[in-house]
Amino acid sequence: MMRALIIGLGSIAQKHIEAIRKLDSNSELYALNSSSQKLEKLGVTNLTSLENIARLNLDFVIVSNPTYKHFDTIQKLKKFKIPLFIEKPLFSNLNAKEELVHFIISENIVTYVACNLRFLECLIYTKKLITNKRINEVNIYCGSYLPEWRKNVDFKKVYSANKEQGGGVHLDLIHEIDYAYWLFGNPIKINRIFSCKSSLNIDSYDYANYNLQYDRFNINIVLNYFRKDSKRTLEIVCDDETLLIDLLNNKVYKGDKIIFESRNKIYNTYESQMKFFQEEILSGKSKMNSIEEAYKILKICLKKD
Repeated sequence: MMRALIIGLGSIAQKHIEAIRKLDSNSELYALNSSSQKLEKLGVTNLTSLENIARLNLDFVIVSNPTYKHFDTIQKLKKFKIPLFIEKPLFSNLNAKEELVHFIISENIVTYVACNLRFLECLIYTKKLITNKRINEVNIYCGSYLPEWRKNVDFKKVYSANKEQGGGVHLDLIHEIDYAYWLFGNPIKINRIFSCKSSLNIDSYDYANYNLQYDRFNINIVLNYFRKDSKRTLEIVCDDETLLIDLLNNKVYKGDKIIFESRNKIYNTYESQMKFFQEEILSGKSKMNSIEEAYKILKICLKKD
């Protein structure tokens, strides 16, 4: 039976809760100082203080509060040395964060930063397909319409639209940078353009463009909040063929021909991710997307060269 504490009981946490319960219907879940209405709806027990953690014999803690609160939350949790499942992105900025990262590593505290696209089948298939292929160019695109992300909610009041709360398309959609790193490794040079010029009229960045340079090819990544006809694709131009990966429909094309498809959607990756976390990360078999790796990816996202 799994025992977990959730800090931040928003929409993403509810996806993780559902995934946990699919894997273990008897799991015991706690939330820190959440509203009684949410607790009752989700069947989660309230925890009034972090100091009560010791008596719970927890297997792990999910950190899923707003990104700008992650640093302080992890600082408070580090003394308990309980495994941490941290919702992406790791932090909202790089200011004075390395000391905490080094402490977590030195104390061998188990960490995993949740980037669930690594569990999307079309990307898993692609990772195997491109092994030993000569790649000349990579184009990654993710555009969607922020006002439609959350039903019956004023999009200008959520963290995504507010820079001070860790909002911005570059952080919200760090998934694209994460899977680029996962598929192709660490770039040798990075150029970035961030802006907020669209009709959304928000103060966080609504557009980001990255050029990641490698020894033999470049990757271009475009992210935005303002595209009404959502598109999420990866194009890999190889010597012998061009591959197009449609993430929204979980398909891989070689030219006009579909060479892989799955009925599963991105939503299904939450269960796969949680299963991997419980079976591989908690057991020590894997250190994928540890705080060390996630910090490297955050530097690609944010660091000024």
